[in-house]
Amino acid sequence: MPLFLAFLLVPLIEIGLFIQVGGLIGLWPTLGIVVLTALVGTALVRSQGALAMGQIRRSFSELDDPSEPLAHGAMILFSGALLLTPGFFTDAVGFALLVPGVRRWAFSQAKKRINIQTVSFGSSTTHTRARSEPNTIDGDYVEVDPVKKPTHGTSGWTKH
Repeated sequence: MPLFLAFLLVPLIEIGLFIQVGGLIGLWPTLGIVVLTALVGTALVRSQGALAMGQIRRSFSELDDPSEPLAHGAMILFSGALLLTPGFFTDAVGFALLVPGVRRWAFSQAKKRINIQTVSFGSSTTHTRARSEPNTIDGDYVEVDPVKKPTHGTSGWTKH
């Protein structure tokens, strides 16, 4: 139901804002603002996206929890979609999502409602040793018997 309301209310809000702003400043300035916000938003999304990708790579290389950088990257991507959508309301929400403080607040609110689980391989000392000695690879092995033992007899179609 909330998704249905969003699909119903957002276009109505946008239409109302277009009528109000267009009535105040005219058609061409209104369309110019829409195009300008799309261009500026695209440039901001590229720069913020590059920063987010750097944070994601860093969290993976340092074996940190990547959930927050991934969430920031998803919000930046969503912000880009909003900024490319013509409208004043979507532009306002899109520009708000480009502010790191707003993204941190949104992530903290989402974190309260979402159960984030982590998976780790090995013990915590393995992670510490792997960070301090990059040439060390920890692993287990099992010897495999090279002799293959048949589980059934011959079929009679071939000769041995």
